[in-house]
Amino acid sequence: MILVEAQQGTPEWLQARSGATTASRFADAISVLTRTSGSKKAGDPTKESDKYAIELAIEIISGEPYGEPIKAWTLDRGHELEWRARAAYEMQTGKLVRESGIVLTDDRRFGYSTDGLLDDGDGAIEIKCPVDTVKIMEMIETGDTSEYDHQLQGGLWLTNRKYIDFIMYVPALEKAGRDLYVKRIERNDDFIESMIEKLNAFNARVDRYVSTLRKAA
Repeated sequence: MILVEAQQGTPEWLQARSGATTASRFADAISVLTRTSGSKKAGDPTKESDKYAIELAIEIISGEPYGEPIKAWTLDRGHELEWRARAAYEMQTGKLVRESGIVLTDDRRFGYSTDGLLDDGDGAIEIKCPVDTVKIMEMIETGDTSEYDHQLQGGLWLTNRKYIDFIMYVPALEKAGRDLYVKRIERNDDFIESMIEKLNAFNARVDRYVSTLRKAA
């Protein structure tokens, strides 16, 4: 594995992840249709999967990031809240968090931008700072993190860690004692093995798009 020490959102970070399928998009990458629709059959890649595959193919050819840049205010909010979330987590758990950059496979085709690695050598953290009030309430009431399964297990695969502490940080709820929500997610090797198989199939599709685009030139 390759570790690129770069803050999320910086030109260095964007360049490092260019052409790599990233953990936050693993679910999109391997998503398939659940029923037949027009010329598309159940089991075929979704539109989101195809769009992402073509985007990656273009990045591989150009060697540069493609698509809309992340808005500055979004990055500023994210950096500030993630810093505060890490500090609150360290205070609550007594664990030390080492900020890190993006972890890539040796061929740089898959990557994960970790929000921090724990000093115990076994754990990592993934921070979410949602603004969607319904998501905030659902997380507090149900603790359901299933929508992040691929990102979290992908992070465990790429960092080779045993667990991730999923953190939801909502500073507006500090007076209610609900500003920091932590749920431990254990490594699931069966899930990871199945996911890698599907990701490799997605990767092959990206390569086919690269070949098609180069032939078109």
